[in-house]
This record gives sequence, C-alpha cells and structure tokens, in this order.
Amino acid sequence: MEGILHLPLALPPVVVGYLLLVILGPREPIGAWLETHFDIRFAFSWTGAALASALITFPFQYRAIRLGIQAQDAGLAEAAATLGAGPLDRFINLTLPLALPGIVAGAVTAFAASLGEFGAIITFVSNIPGETRTLPLAIYSALQEPGGESEAARLAALSIVLALLGVILAGVADRRLRAALAQ
Repeated sequence: MEGILHLPLALPPVVVGYLLLVILGPREPIGAWLETHFDIRFAFSWTGAALASALITFPFQYRAIRLGIQAQDAGLAEAAATLGAGPLDRFINLTLPLALPGIVAGAVTAFAASLGEFGAIITFVSNIPGETRTLPLAIYSALQEPGGESEAARLAALSIVLALLGVILAGVADRRLRAALAQ
C-alpha cells in the first residue's frame, strides 16, 4: 500500500497524465460515464488540471500526515480508551487535532508543489489558454514564441515568489499550530 501511495513520486508526471487520460478521457468508459451521468469532465478542463496536480502532490500530503500521526504518544490514545473514549471519539478529539500541524504543512507544501506541475497537466488537459494553462505551461508557451523571454522571466519571478510564500506559509502554520497545541 505504501508503494501505491508513493507511486506518483517515482513515476514521471507524464505517465500519470497519460494514465488519467486513459481512465478519464472523454471516450474512455469511466470518463464517458462520468460525463453522461454527472456532467463531470476532467480531460481538457481546469478540473482535470486540479485533479492531476492533486494526484502528483498527494504523496507530500500523505507523508506529512503520516509523520504527524506516528509522532503522537500512543499512551494518550490508550489513556483515552481507558476513560471510555471510543475509536471515533479518540480519532476526532485526539488524533486529528494532534496531527493538525502535519495536515496543514502537508496541504500547504502540496499546494506549493502543485504550482510547478507540468507533465501530468499538459498530457491530461493540454495547454488551453484561459482554461487549463497553468504557470509552468504559460512559461513554456512564452519561451516558444520569438521575443517571449521577458514574459517567461516575469512569470518565472512570479513562480519563485509564490513558491517562497508557500514555503513560508507552511512554516508559519506549523509553528502556530504547534504553539496552540502546546498550550
């Protein structure tokens, strides 16, 4: 199971995009069924870009949450059980709040990483201006046009600022949550 959950880290993103296209493409059984019955279309749409980014960055979230849960003192859950707390009660009132720093850090880190996703997105949803063009795709498109270097540099600077803000936000959120839980 660990291997499957970490697979997006090891696979080339283009392979993930290809698999999404094979599974959720508009002419594929699952993709056609979702569109026919629920009017949900992932391929070649912004929702597909969000899905591809989420799948590629899921291991970041998973690892941070798992580490947050594993770092908890098992004695706390045992003590809560002896006091009559059931499994769901222990999860909601003990495990989840103690894992919150890991959950937030994982979500912020995954979001920041998703801003740079290129391979899965271009393969699964293409590069449609105003619909599926992400920041990396916009940089790539700018570099394909004569004289687009200044636009690419501007977009790269924006990407650096967003990545830095994401990393800083993850650190601030982690420190604040740890301080709140320590009180």
